[in-house]
Amino acid sequence: MENLIVLKEETHQWNEMEEKQQEITTDEKPTLTKKTLSRGRSRKSKSRCNYSCKQSRKSFCQKPNLDVHTRKKPFTCKQCGKSFYITGNLTVHMRIHTGERPYTCQQCGKSFYSTGNLAVHRRIHSGERLYSCPQCRKSCKQNGNLETHMRTHTGERSFICTQCRKGFSQKQNFTIHMRIHTGEKPYTCTECGKSFPHTGSLKHHMISHTGQKPFACAHCGKSFTTKARIMNHMNGHTGTTCDHCGKSLTCKDSIKQHMKTHLGERFRCSECGKVFKHKRSLINHMKLHNGEKK
Repeated sequence: MENLIVLKEETHQWNEMEEKQQEITTDEKPTLTKKTLSRGRSRKSKSRCNYSCKQSRKSFCQKPNLDVHTRKKPFTCKQCGKSFYITGNLTVHMRIHTGERPYTCQQCGKSFYSTGNLAVHRRIHSGERLYSCPQCRKSCKQNGNLETHMRTHTGERSFICTQCRKGFSQKQNFTIHMRIHTGEKPYTCTECGKSFPHTGSLKHHMISHTGQKPFACAHCGKSFTTKARIMNHMNGHTGTTCDHCGKSLTCKDSIKQHMKTHLGERFRCSECGKVFKHKRSLINHMKLHNGEKK
């Protein structure tokens, strides 16, 4: 499970780097120094930019640059069908399928598919944060993370569901939402074969097989399978106090029931009109009318 999450994170990082590389490689006319310019004049016939786009009439000196410009991706993965602009990107991508991770962090020993992913990882150790939010000054290690963060200020929801029109600021949340409509459940339990729409549901399900209870109470040490259950349990330690009379109660349901005594809320019998403070008392009373035994 941990490997699957790491794979998703690294794939996201790789996609970002590929997009940046595309921006770099689309430079149509590289900057020339005086030295290279004079050298280029002597062999002008050899260095002509002969790769032209038929639609925009722009010329390029290298075919990969033309491919990027025309959005042509000639290098395709035979295993999953994903295509790339240059063969180097395909080589790195293939490591996702083979599991090869040739680049290792010297500090923690963690390995990665590409030098770019390793460089991003090293920022965890160095604490380096290159991208800062101009509104709240929050810093991010990746440009993609900053773009996602900026949507909290702008309220932008770029990803709109075509079926229910619900909007999302992150593509990942949009993808998970779409599974409600498609019924897709890509995460399968290796123990029983049951499938789930996202990793969180699978993690929660796996507890039923492992018996693991990761949430422990700091007061009494009792453990629970979910965060919601430990929060409910913690109410028993902290308690809830009634604002009217100061009485302490252990859970949310108790305070709701107790407040009815202050608000004058009563449960009235529809047969004889008798009034009761608690619903349970009314139910027991109704048995008398129905001829039932308490």
